[in-house]
Amino acid sequence: MSKPPVVSPEEWQLARDNLLKAEKEATRAEDALAAQRRRLPMTEFRSDYTFEGPDGPRTLLDLFEGRDQLIVYQFMDNGPRHFCPGCTKFTDNVPVGALPALAEKGVSWATISNMPLPQIEAYKAERGWTLPFLSSNGTTFSDDCGAGRGFMLSVFLRDGDRVYRTYNTTARGVDRLVFTHNFLDLTPWGRQEDWEDSPAGWPQYPTYG
Repeated sequence: MSKPPVVSPEEWQLARDNLLKAEKEATRAEDALAAQRRRLPMTEFRSDYTFEGPDGPRTLLDLFEGRDQLIVYQFMDNGPRHFCPGCTKFTDNVPVGALPALAEKGVSWATISNMPLPQIEAYKAERGWTLPFLSSNGTTFSDDCGAGRGFMLSVFLRDGDRVYRTYNTTARGVDRLVFTHNFLDLTPWGRQEDWEDSPAGWPQYPTYG
């Protein structure tokens, strides 16, 4: 298996310093993007969808749990006993302490899927997930968000009993939020997926292989 070239400590430090310049530029670009997100306008969104949860029906407004901000991840519905590997990987990677930390900043979390609740509960038990998971089956929530049969992450803001949508992302926008992806991107062999731009001889496999 190919490996990075071996160089002297001085050569390594020079190469690392050059990369650090690019990393700092990327950090400043990410900061600028975050500043743009904070300046996005918002649009009013229905709050009366009735989602089915293990503790009974809940509306979108209920999911705020009294807080002002809400993050919703929409988990794909691929049919009975068929589960999206990307959504599964994303959900597996939500750190245990993430939801309490978000709550301290006034942000609630909900994972919502068009899968029927019994299918969701069975998969949750199989994966050992404890984060809040609800079914939007029978509602237009997924279509209204623009997710359709796909996946999406949306952010909502509450003003009293009125709900507004402030942000959404999908595809690589969600991919970049996965904990393990961020750390694998720091390693020599990266994510080891066949779409990556890696040197010849690096281990690479199909993304969900």
